[in-house]
Amino acid sequence: MAARASVTGGGRLIDKIRKWYYNAAGFNKLGLMRDDTLYEDDDVKEALKRLPEHLYNERIFRIKRALDLSLKHQILPKDQWVKYEEDHRYLEPYLKEVIRERLEKEAWNKK
Repeated sequence: MAARASVTGGGRLIDKIRKWYYNAAGFNKLGLMRDDTLYEDDDVKEALKRLPEHLYNERIFRIKRALDLSLKHQILPKDQWVKYEEDHRYLEPYLKEVIRERLEKEAWNKK
């Protein structure tokens, strides 16, 4: 029982650290999500091409708004910040598929 309590307590501590770091990074204060801040290498670019149109348009809106706010040296009102709990990795399933396909293609080409 004591081991389970410490694991649960440790999980809460890690979750608090994650939330703190998420807010300290600052991108949420500009209305951005984690996947909006990914470095756009070839895999990410291909995953972006596969996004449904509405998700792609939402991403572009968030990035343009963040650029505008950054140029004005402003942040969004606190009630409009993206919260840790609301941030979802919308690009992750597409990115995993692209990486899987790339690795499969590389393995095929090695044969």
